Amino acid sequence: MNGTVEQQFAVAGLPEAGTPVFLALGEGANFRSRLEAVEDGTFCVAAPLETAGPAAMKAGHEFQIFWAPPRTRVVLPVRLVEITDTMPFRWRLAPIGEPQVSNRREFVRGGGGAAVRLTAAEEERASEADGMLLDISEGGLRCRISQTLPVRVGDDMEAVVWLGSGEVRITGKVHTVRPEDDGTGQQLILIFRTQEVVAQMIRQYIINWEMAERRRARERGE
Repeated sequence: MNGTVEQQFAVAGLPEAGTPVFLALGEGANFRSRLEAVEDGTFCVAAPLETAGPAAMKAGHEFQIFWAPPRTRVVLPVRLVEITDTMPFRWRLAPIGEPQVSNRREFVRGGGGAAVRLTAAEEERASEADGMLLDISEGGLRCRISQTLPVRVGDDMEAVVWLGSGEVRITGKVHTVRPEDDGTGQQLILIFRTQEVVAQMIRQYIINWEMAERRRARERGE
């Protein structure tokens, strides 16, 4: 990569320390973080609430971060170098490629614990199950159910989710079906497109959830 990390960030328009960046950790899971410092060829970000802790990830893991200047998005491939072992947890990252400008839209995931009702649409395999939301974004959700549904990747499915201020009904396609390790049920990922009114409810739900998580972290002294 040409130039120092500081020079690369200056060219790419990275916001100042303390402003938001996003960590794209795979399977559409994009988590809010913030830039803490840039130094010695690496930079530090706050560990996202969903993965905070010294054992959550391991050094050497590669993923992308992105940030959003006006009217665009800048993506940077990185490697996790170190996770601090004291609170507040931070990740030290090293760039492994050039920052790239992208117009692809990304959705931030968050939330968890809300009630979900899933209904499979295929007539020959029509079934229904109640479960628990693990996280949600404007483009998908991940949930856990305690039983096994006869569904396959690509099946149409309807999900009814309680988002604190109201109930939303979403129709999408099954992206992933994964049995639980203990054999008691499944995890499902559903991808979908939403109308703006539903997207706004999801965004507000994630914001409220993040605020509640940070409040609980402060109460624990983290």
